[in-house]
Amino acid sequence: MEMLKYPKIKDWKQLCERPVFAKEQLDDLVTTILTEVKNKQDGALLNYAKLFDQVELKNIAVTRSEIEKANGLISDELKTAINTARENIEKFHTAQKLDEAIIETTPGVKCWRKAVAIEKVGLYIPGGSAPLFSTILMLGIPARLAECNEIVICTPPNKEGEINPAILYTANLIGITNIYKVGGAQAIAAMAYGTETVPQVYKIFGPGNQYVTKAKELVQQNGVAIDMPAGPSEVLIIADETSNPEFVAADLLSQAEHGADSQVILLSDNVSVIEQSIIALEQQLKQLPRIEIATKALNNSKAILLNDLDECIAFSNQYAPEHLIIASENAVDYANKIRNAGSVFLGNYSCESAGDYASGTNHTLPTNGFAKNYSGVSLDSFQKKITFQELSKEGITAIGPAIEIMAETEALFAHKNAVTLRLNTINNE
Repeated sequence: MEMLKYPKIKDWKQLCERPVFAKEQLDDLVTTILTEVKNKQDGALLNYAKLFDQVELKNIAVTRSEIEKANGLISDELKTAINTARENIEKFHTAQKLDEAIIETTPGVKCWRKAVAIEKVGLYIPGGSAPLFSTILMLGIPARLAECNEIVICTPPNKEGEINPAILYTANLIGITNIYKVGGAQAIAAMAYGTETVPQVYKIFGPGNQYVTKAKELVQQNGVAIDMPAGPSEVLIIADETSNPEFVAADLLSQAEHGADSQVILLSDNVSVIEQSIIALEQQLKQLPRIEIATKALNNSKAILLNDLDECIAFSNQYAPEHLIIASENAVDYANKIRNAGSVFLGNYSCESAGDYASGTNHTLPTNGFAKNYSGVSLDSFQKKITFQELSKEGITAIGPAIEIMAETEALFAHKNAVTLRLNTINNE
């Protein structure tokens, strides 16, 4: 992990750049997959399962018996943990339901807004080296609370054509049974365009590798909504002299083990904190099963010594991290200064893992600097807002003349006439 001391502000922009990995022919390959699935539907999905997952599937859809079997394949301890997370995520997202008021903007003119669920949504759940059953909770619970009519899950099978039982148990727990054995870019294509088996959806959610990310980007250009732009996962930690270097190291590694293209950043105004954190990191790294992945991520990561905590906050706001940890006994004092971050963890006991699993906040967050202009997934992500207005005779009389003159100035005389006719009718009564 590279250490830098007191970089000049003019160099911050370069330091905030994420690592770039070779992506030769990525666009062409993903475009080909999208086209194949669009044209050949289930046939293409079966071919890609054989090519990419090394499995010959008999059925793309997960059966009821497979779901029921999964219930007996995971421990009661895990079931309890999943239920704890479910309860907290439900509480947090239920609180996001708002009753919007009817506003009378002018006597006789009433305006209001109503949240309406997106009818059909698709959830992509990675299932390879890290089967992310927790993401089902993060996406499925707000989708259920929003009352989406149809919720579809796509997740890749193993070489035996099976889905990880924790994924099936979690999906069934929150009432989602439309599950399909499809992974990669082909899963995004299936949900975007529909096949004989996989239903077409209106919006696609969920993390994935570079192929999944590119597929989401391309189908969005064809009118299918996605949750947000995505990139490799990341964490930035601001640590002061009151931090615990072992905790800091553990948090850096918890992010680094996500993938070789992940990035972790440590900021501090105390060189001893950085040095102790790096020592602890090197010791903990040796114990990780995913040491190879974490090591590659650390090669793209930085520890930066800055002048004070305010400067650390300023750097963080420019970086706009997916996850921001303020490792300090005084973390709350800095909370109001945060402008750009996906999710913030305050204090020495607020580890990123809490947000990833069970605190209640959502772990589907903007990466790659998009926290400057995107929010993480919430109840709102599964809804659209429709505005209503109701004008009485009094209302159209009050604002009609303003509409007439504005429409005439824009040379839109049919717009003006729609008002004039009504005003004339009222005046002749």
